[in-house]
Amino acid sequence: MEGLLTRCRALPALATCSRQLSGYVPRRFHHCAPRGGRRLLLSRVFQPQNLREDQVLSLQDKFGDPTCKSQRLMLQVGLIYPASPGCYHLLPYTVRAMEKLVRVIDQEMQAIGGQKVNMPTLSPAELWQATNRWDLMGKELLRLRDRHGKEYCLGPTHEEAITALIAAQKKLSYKQLPFLLYQVTRKFRDEPRPRFGLLRGREFYMKDMYTFDSSPEAAQQTYNLVCDAYCSLFNRLGLRFVKVQADVGSIGGTMSHEFQLPVDVGEDRLAICPHCSFSANLETLDLSQMNCPACQGPLTETKGIEVGHTFYLGTKYSSIFNAQFTNVYGKPSLAEMGCYGLGVTRILAAAIEVLSTEDCVRWPSLLAPYQACLIPPKKGSKEEAASELIGQLCDHITEAVPQLHGEVLLDDRTHLTIGNRLKDANKFGYPFVIIAGKRALEDPAHFEVWCQNTGEVVFLTKDGVMDLLTQVQTI
Repeated sequence: MEGLLTRCRALPALATCSRQLSGYVPRRFHHCAPRGGRRLLLSRVFQPQNLREDQVLSLQDKFGDPTCKSQRLMLQVGLIYPASPGCYHLLPYTVRAMEKLVRVIDQEMQAIGGQKVNMPTLSPAELWQATNRWDLMGKELLRLRDRHGKEYCLGPTHEEAITALIAAQKKLSYKQLPFLLYQVTRKFRDEPRPRFGLLRGREFYMKDMYTFDSSPEAAQQTYNLVCDAYCSLFNRLGLRFVKVQADVGSIGGTMSHEFQLPVDVGEDRLAICPHCSFSANLETLDLSQMNCPACQGPLTETKGIEVGHTFYLGTKYSSIFNAQFTNVYGKPSLAEMGCYGLGVTRILAAAIEVLSTEDCVRWPSLLAPYQACLIPPKKGSKEEAASELIGQLCDHITEAVPQLHGEVLLDDRTHLTIGNRLKDANKFGYPFVIIAGKRALEDPAHFEVWCQNTGEVVFLTKDGVMDLLTQVQTI
């Protein structure tokens, strides 16, 4: 085991690791919430067997060539499994991470007054025909007919549906505005060439918010408020992002911004001024003039993955559906609108793309599917006597650290060596891996703790482990 250590530090190294954080009874083991003394066991987690590189490459014949790091890693580790071109099964680790991301999104949206709704995926054709987007969107819309011949699409976005809903409320007053209504649901887009795994698929999860204000000035304030919430979200996730001017595209409106994660695999070309705050998607600029319009300095070009998009819509949709309210003078007025998207599954994949090594998944700390993985000794080894100690430690963490309830996984595959299980744990990217090795037999016992996000390896007593884990921040 000692030969596997790349870096070992003494107890004072705990301080470096910590900066990344804000009596035994035999039991039956299950994989469920640790209620009544039960433990979460890795052997009970459903996932495909870890795929070797050649097995991942063999999937290209049926589903297309994995073309980026996040796609390859998510397939290898068993976070996703292909179902059809552009569609993936999201497996337990990914679902846990996505649920955490949705909780962070909920916190940020509700902190600014957002109210969560859930609109039908099936969207009637007449809504889209009213805005001319039935034709404008072309083949990107996944369309279908029911048994009565009525046409629908599987909604890629819901501007028409939400505006029709507001228009149906006939007695709205300016005193009730603004409304900030949002949902997190599956969306569908008939991509001509799905690629990059969850970065560009035909079926995906998105947070879409729609706002209704009583005046252009109030709508601009709401627009800024939502953009600030997006900045807060990405800062909490520890993701470096850039907010850029963007084209309004088929959604329309008079102003738009994208939130981009700079990375080489990104499909968007961005122009950024190193001397001022100007940044834009290149598609919005005159490519014959590459000086910054704000300070006239030279622009630098980079690539990015779009993970969020905001639009100031004005009355583009409210005028079509007659979404009105009674103003301060008792007269009917059209609502001023905005719409705001976050690619939920795309944020997950983009974060893995940006943070991971070539061989190992790394997560934003708040989104890690499990915060800690405990590795007991191999069955039949000299260290096997320490199995009881790490079992006690697992129970104590669960009982004494409330925020880690349901966040500690025990790798009970004791037919494997510690080294093999540590290799797997490194690939999965648990923020903390705790091992009962040779030093667990000392008095007092010392556990080997790997802090994956910092690369630190320390040996800690049970009390030291508890001190470390009580500082972990969760959602």
